[in-house]
Amino acid sequence: MIRRATVLFLAALLPLLAGAGQAGAAGYRYWSFWERNGTAWTYANQGPSLARPADGDVHGFRFSVSENSADATKPRGTADFDTICAKTPAADGRKRVALVIDFGTPADAPSGETPPAGRTACAQVPEDATTAEALASVAEPLRYDTNALLCAIAGYPEKGCGEQVSAEKKEETKEEKTEPTASDSGPSLGLVAGITAVALLATAAIWQTRRRA
Repeated sequence: MIRRATVLFLAALLPLLAGAGQAGAAGYRYWSFWERNGTAWTYANQGPSLARPADGDVHGFRFSVSENSADATKPRGTADFDTICAKTPAADGRKRVALVIDFGTPADAPSGETPPAGRTACAQVPEDATTAEALASVAEPLRYDTNALLCAIAGYPEKGCGEQVSAEKKEETKEEKTEPTASDSGPSLGLVAGITAVALLATAAIWQTRRRA
């Protein structure tokens, strides 16, 4: 009977351990698109092929691994329009769009590729031009997939487009490390509670078996 109780305990424990291994979510390697709102970056709510910036706007692109827009990494570097477009005078019938292009870190890069240094550029384009057209005027070649997803800027990366990466790889690309907390270090509270409950049930079963004997 004791052996049977032990088997039941292990059978109940295995699903909990399996669930713990599936807790991490995978990320995706892609170019994210940002708009400068005052002094802060805001994740764009539409693609660069639809956005139509005004003269004086600042838009940014960042290549990184992220799970979704809330998890995406913002562009780094100077993001001031007056600085980026200081040498580009205004012209009739055209607008100036300041662009910040951040190629990410080596940890973000696909295998075998090295990210170029980040750059800024002032695109002077027709007044009705989209951000994609502004980007194409200063950072060709661009590469898109069949769904119009931006895959490469200035030829980087050479291949791939929004591919999924493992949860472990996603964690490696995080630039800012935070101190572990009770919710993100070691077994989760739910797992510990589940194991404790199963252990108590197994102990009770063994005690009942001995008592009856």
